[in-house]
Amino acid sequence: MSGASQVLQLTDPLPLDGGSELAQAEIAYETYGTLADDRSNAILICHALTGDQYVASTHPVTGKPGWWERMVGPGKPIDTDRYFVVCANVIGSCMGSSGPASLASDGKPYAMRFPVITIRDMVRGLVALLDALGIERLHAVVGGSMGGMQALSLAANWPERATRVLVIASTSRHSAQNIAFHELGRQAVMADPNWCGGDYYAADAQPDSGLAVARMAAHITYLSEEALTEKFGRNLQDRETKSFGFDADFQVESYLRYQGSGFTRRFDANSYLYITRAMDYFDLAEEHGGKLADAFAGTTARFCLVSFDSDWLYPTSESRHVVHALNAAGAAVSFVELSAPHGHDSFLLDVPALDRVVKGFLE
Repeated sequence: MSGASQVLQLTDPLPLDGGSELAQAEIAYETYGTLADDRSNAILICHALTGDQYVASTHPVTGKPGWWERMVGPGKPIDTDRYFVVCANVIGSCMGSSGPASLASDGKPYAMRFPVITIRDMVRGLVALLDALGIERLHAVVGGSMGGMQALSLAANWPERATRVLVIASTSRHSAQNIAFHELGRQAVMADPNWCGGDYYAADAQPDSGLAVARMAAHITYLSEEALTEKFGRNLQDRETKSFGFDADFQVESYLRYQGSGFTRRFDANSYLYITRAMDYFDLAEEHGGKLADAFAGTTARFCLVSFDSDWLYPTSESRHVVHALNAAGAAVSFVELSAPHGHDSFLLDVPALDRVVKGFLE
């Protein structure tokens, strides 16, 4: 399936939580399906850290299918014959929306001059997009991982904008362990001699080695020990015996190196710094006086939270924490923990039970 790709340039500066504003911000997005005459059938899908707007269409850089093509399309759980689906690249990213690689007013890339952003800033950009599309109230907002953070932020800060809120494998705030993993990745990028303080856009060499290591470290957190063991075990890669050297002896080493090198072809290192920082700053309770229930006071939206039993990055306890706060706020909320062996990445992979939950909740 292919979506309609467009870029919106905001006419007004985008105010940011850090106190500055982003002038002439651009939001790159794709749409699928047809918007109803009464504009009541729109679903906003929010992407994860390294995702983009190509939720159900071929990625222009990698040539791979959309990251949620199994979920979005005609007759699929998010049915584009019924719903008008919008998916936008968040600000700070590198697939067409304003980010560190974008040109500043002096004609040079922002690089590290780009303002530090938050999840709520990303959602401000999404709300501006909805305004431009004339969509006052969404049938649903849907997101997994960082996309779930955006969905929760929309529900808390713009409570009138969504009738349904579907949050998958996510959290209301980043834990110390998650911040630690992100800092490991950022330091890997910044330790790469080609990073050059972020000013590498005109250089022949990019900080690919550092970004690849960051991706490798992060990718381990997306999987479960069960999945790694089942897929690779201690199997050797293309050899009968150990090399007694530092090539990729084990299949799991080769796999991680492949993940790292492939990632550098489609993602910008500075964007990785900015988006991980935004995730680390995310704390919905802190935004609302320290009590998470207050973030959802008076909400009329219906919520559904989904977790996976093998996800140790955003474990079920994180979803339950949000569910308890929604209960305290008197919100209509359903919750399910699904069994899947894939770890955090389960929301992107073949889990038929998730398909049924998504389809049922949206209908």
